[in-house]
Amino acid sequence: MEDSIWVISYGETSIRLLIATALGGLIGWERERNNHPAGFRTHILVCVGSTLIMLISIYGFAPFMAESQVRFSPDRIAAQVVSGIGFLGAGTILRQGYTVSGLTTAASLWVVAGIGLAVGCGLHFEAALTTVIALISLELLNRAEGILFHRRRLKVVRIQAVDQPGLLGELATAMGQMEISIRQVQVDEGGESEVEIIFTLRFPPDKQIPEMIEAVRGVSGVKSVHVD
Repeated sequence: MEDSIWVISYGETSIRLLIATALGGLIGWERERNNHPAGFRTHILVCVGSTLIMLISIYGFAPFMAESQVRFSPDRIAAQVVSGIGFLGAGTILRQGYTVSGLTTAASLWVVAGIGLAVGCGLHFEAALTTVIALISLELLNRAEGILFHRRRLKVVRIQAVDQPGLLGELATAMGQMEISIRQVQVDEGGESEVEIIFTLRFPPDKQIPEMIEAVRGVSGVKSVHVD
């Protein structure tokens, strides 16, 4: 009876892997829909891979341990997922001046790995509940955060313009007249006789992005304005 604890059928294995696919896909779909670096496929692969590693940890070595009468710890291989997923998550984090993006996606990958491990252990309820909490955090709380804290956020503005003397000063003057604080400026060479100027800006509470775009477009030489 004790040996049967460490045996799993093909049917149960399939169910756990399919559950991991569904749960990881739900979170990945939310990330994909919002155009984040790690999306639908990445989250599915992380969740299914974590489940497989958990299954291997629990059931893969059981026959060998039973024959040799050696006690084993199923959590050793699975524990490496928790640390190893950090390398994948780090690849989604980008920094532009004072703005750091991708932290939420990195965290979602880490949570998905945990969900996969839970499914591999057979903790289906815990995995499903974590998925629901993660989706609420990513979708609903993201909207609430945007409403509550939008005034405190920095904005990255990319301006394509003709390379001409005094352009940077004219842009800074236009923003200064709107009391917009310039936190960082980066100038990159564009095409022939063109430049891309990247501003990191902090908006005052009474100023809106469309107003800034309209003012910047009025500067001679500006071709396009994009706000990240």
